[in-house]
Amino acid sequence: MADSALHTPLYAEHLAAGGKIVDFAGWALPIHYGSQLKEHETVRSDAGMFDVSHMTVVDLTGADAKAYLQKLIANDVDKLGFVGKALYAGMLNPQGGVIDDLIVYLTDWGYRVVVNAATRAKDLAWMQAQTAGFAVELNVRDDLSMLAIQGPNARAKVAAARPQLAELIQSLKVFQGVPVADWFVARTGYTGEDGLEIMLPDADAPAFWRELLAAGVAPTGLGARDTLRLEAGMNLYGHDMDETISPLAAGMGWTIAWEPASRDFIGRAALEAERAAGPAMKQVGLVLESRGVLREGMTVTVDGATGVITSGTFSPTLKLSIAIARVPAATGDVATVDLRGVATPVRVVKLPFVRNGKQVYA
Repeated sequence: MADSALHTPLYAEHLAAGGKIVDFAGWALPIHYGSQLKEHETVRSDAGMFDVSHMTVVDLTGADAKAYLQKLIANDVDKLGFVGKALYAGMLNPQGGVIDDLIVYLTDWGYRVVVNAATRAKDLAWMQAQTAGFAVELNVRDDLSMLAIQGPNARAKVAAARPQLAELIQSLKVFQGVPVADWFVARTGYTGEDGLEIMLPDADAPAFWRELLAAGVAPTGLGARDTLRLEAGMNLYGHDMDETISPLAAGMGWTIAWEPASRDFIGRAALEAERAAGPAMKQVGLVLESRGVLREGMTVTVDGATGVITSGTFSPTLKLSIAIARVPAATGDVATVDLRGVATPVRVVKLPFVRNGKQVYA
């Protein structure tokens, strides 16, 4: 791994916990702490924690912050009906491609936006360029770390580790985040389980990590994070969507707020044209009920037309291989995948595969 890799404030904690460090988007992060499979199963059955301090947090302030976001993203921040409410959205280019997917929180000071680490430079440049004509300030919060604690026992274990947060944690609705002094506690995540994502000052992060360890929260690496999010049918930027893929083809149609028709968000005209013509491709789940593993890049064939697997793995929860794929819009409930040169039948299902530890597809 390159010596130039960036370290989060928890780097020493990862080493102390036996983390196997890899380069992820220029950051030195743990892929696992001994067993990716065990970490995955712990999040599904108990509680695990991920260091996601590489994510980019941007606070938006100013008189035009709302109007700016109504142009910047395809979802509508008018849906944020109370302080603390969160919204998942795509930030699009004029061609309707996805620059990034992000979460926006309504706050007392304006808005808090969390974007991906791998797209940080282009996201910040794009967001800054779109401020022209708006009274809005972007404040990149590089002073904050971020921990995701996920699993059926996650909230209870965080409350045990930090009793002063217990009442707040109990009151949080799903997809809500609120500040507590200079911490920010949100009931969000990327695993298909209940849990929290907590942003806190860099200086506080190592002690909090150790408190969570003492409360029985298991360190969890990037490997399990990927298998968990795939089981939950959640997109990974750069794999399941990118600047050349529209949200309509990437299972993100539900994140587009078409009304009011007067809201002219970036990429709207391109998406309206695609919707009118009928999208050529759609996103589905694939299940392989025979032996083998579905992998990103494999060709999916349906009635002579082709699509592609965008994410694939062996599912620790389901004990078979699953994938997210972009396929022709007319695809029904069967397809074939080119598995090492053999046309292998797969089931086509609606995402997600797993939610709250249980199989959810029929």
